[in-house]
Amino acid sequence: MHRPTQRGFTLIELVVVIVILGILAAFAVPRFMGLDTQARIASVNSLAGTLRSAASMAHSVYLARGNPANPVVIDGQNINFTNGYPDAATIGNLLAPGTVTANNLAGAFTSNAGTFTLNGAPTPANCAVTYTAAAAANADPTIATVPANLGGGNPQVVGGC
Repeated sequence: MHRPTQRGFTLIELVVVIVILGILAAFAVPRFMGLDTQARIASVNSLAGTLRSAASMAHSVYLARGNPANPVVIDGQNINFTNGYPDAATIGNLLAPGTVTANNLAGAFTSNAGTFTLNGAPTPANCAVTYTAAAAANADPTIATVPANLGGGNPQVVGGC
């Protein structure tokens, strides 16, 4: 009677494969460690750009309608204007639904009088965008990231974003 031979990996082969996987992981893990911070920074910078676009488009509507009285209805949302640009309290109404919320239960950002903080950031106050309405008739609104050098992407500099 012919007895079938068992085939499989030896213990040494399995140990070699595990060691190789460990070495690969040791090089791969550090490359992906800072991606969460970079993703939050990108979200904040993206919101800053979105606020600039929304303010410019609302300003265009304001001018096209001949400097109307407040509030102006844009896409079903009431927008109040200061010097031709949306004010800090209503600029969030121009953003896509689900972007901004009044509490931390939903939405990517929480708005408080023109300050948009990123939900889920380790230190939300250090991961934010501020919107200040135009100070004069021929001035643009001020839109800034907090901290101001957020685009640098250095986790030590951004302090918890």
